[in-house]
Amino acid sequence: MGIKEMIGAIQLDKLFGIEKSDCGQNRLTTVWGEQILAEQTEVVLTEYPRPQMVRKNYTILNGMWKYAITRDDSMPVIWDGQIRVPFSPETKLSGVERQLQPDEYLWYERNFYIDRIPKNKRLLLQFGACDERCKVYVNGAPVGLHTGGYQAFTIDITKQVEVGRNKIQVCVQDQTDTSYHGRGKQMLKNSGMFYTAQSGIWQTVWYEWVADTYIKALRITPDYDSNKVRIEVLPAGTQTTAPISYKVLVYEEYSIAAESRGIVDNEPATVDLELPNKRSWSPDSPFLYEVRVVYGEDLVESYFGMRHFSVENDSEGIPRLCLNHKPFFQNGILDQGYYPESLLTPVSDKAMLNDIWTAKSKGFTMIRKHCKIEPMRWYYHCDKLGMLVWQDMINGGGSYNLLKTCYIPTAVAPLKRIKDNHYSYTSRENGKGRQEWKKECVETIQQLYNCTSICTWVLFNEGWGQFDAAKNTEMVRAVDSTRWIDAHSGWFDQDAGDLKSEHIYFFDLEVKRSDKPYVISEYGGITFPIKDHMYSDKIFGYGNRTNKEDFHKAYQRLKQKVNSLEKEGLCAAVYTQMTDIEEEVNGILTYDRKVDKLS
Repeated sequence: MGIKEMIGAIQLDKLFGIEKSDCGQNRLTTVWGEQILAEQTEVVLTEYPRPQMVRKNYTILNGMWKYAITRDDSMPVIWDGQIRVPFSPETKLSGVERQLQPDEYLWYERNFYIDRIPKNKRLLLQFGACDERCKVYVNGAPVGLHTGGYQAFTIDITKQVEVGRNKIQVCVQDQTDTSYHGRGKQMLKNSGMFYTAQSGIWQTVWYEWVADTYIKALRITPDYDSNKVRIEVLPAGTQTTAPISYKVLVYEEYSIAAESRGIVDNEPATVDLELPNKRSWSPDSPFLYEVRVVYGEDLVESYFGMRHFSVENDSEGIPRLCLNHKPFFQNGILDQGYYPESLLTPVSDKAMLNDIWTAKSKGFTMIRKHCKIEPMRWYYHCDKLGMLVWQDMINGGGSYNLLKTCYIPTAVAPLKRIKDNHYSYTSRENGKGRQEWKKECVETIQQLYNCTSICTWVLFNEGWGQFDAAKNTEMVRAVDSTRWIDAHSGWFDQDAGDLKSEHIYFFDLEVKRSDKPYVISEYGGITFPIKDHMYSDKIFGYGNRTNKEDFHKAYQRLKQKVNSLEKEGLCAAVYTQMTDIEEEVNGILTYDRKVDKLS
């Protein structure tokens, strides 16, 4: 039986907001994309890409690379042309505008020059992200493999480089929604709430020189109640028996607030630093301490904010989400981070700042980053500006049956409680895919651990590839016990995690009391198409409005309802969404960011 028969006289198109407009498909661009195209800028996104661990001795490798799309993984003899990295070949800003198919290979090549190779130094090649699986060569020799289209990775290429000209080649394959790999909202045939697939290098590439024994990572944990911060220095490189000295300095504005020095035997260094006059971080006052770490001959700079996330009962016994031990209602907005000319790659630093500032100016205090991992600079801007972040894990699994996982559970309450060990129901039959999700989940937490603004890990959304949520919550808690966990956003609740998290689109907003804080992790989605600022003539969303006045009234009614529910126990609410994306026209901004629908 189809859903039309099940819901009787209600039309599917009207229920899910799919309508037609008089706008034909066009090519949208943001003002930042227009500037790149007008000036024919070759090297883009030139800022240091990882503010959470900064080195000074680096070289950005963004710019024009050679590319070829081939039928096998043999190195190309003839190249198809040039591509502007880090924009995917499917995008306008790449200069290619061609969809990579699952049975094809995408090759990149570029030269770089080294004047000299410093003694006792290593050269690390860094990728912000490459979608989906890739093999990297330097001067014809394979140097590394990586799986996972959203996580950053590092390759030590010291032994392969030489003085003078060197060559990097990258071979990529991306199966998108034809396999179980993590893909987020990408589809080869975009439609509705799933968007144009992209592939290849889509975040900044750079290299940096480090000491022979170097700092691989920092792990910074604020201990708010004890007025301390724990800083763990994790080394890598040559093993040596010689003692290594370290120094950790914490700065409050321009003065040293705390410091520690010591010697270790080529092992991690862990220091607990007291901050007796600590300054708290919050969206109202986003103060950040600066950090400088020296380990042997290596030096990195970072930062952190002193904040604490907890669940505490209020005076009426209602569980609340507390920031620094005070109830803090999180007025959130869903943000998927797509751009018409560059898909998942932010067009520029200013483009990232624009979206965050817009959300903050509208009264939002939290962004739910939906099914995407942003470049590390995006999180830095949230840390700096004071914007809480709920971070989704990247969904994967087999082909989704949206009738079972989305449409029917939206309206039929008993189906929201289906057990998630029935792997076929949620498209998680493949055991390798389940293990891959776990691996990438842990990698995501480790990569983003030092981001002050992230308060919540969202493991699964609306059952897409969901499995063993309770066990996976325990896994995440073992990696990070300092943040909240939304184990199942929407439905298929397994009584796991810290939140009671539901999506409400077709019914009145309400609070359902439980022993956990209640959050409406998605609501709204009101469509308001703006002529000349639409991707196509198809419209997806909920409750179409055709003029600004009606849109404003509908939006304000929802916001007033959310405000009234805070007293009843609502702890957070996430409005859908920040921008229009392709056929989905339910943003508060148009896809090209040129029209503010709430102005």
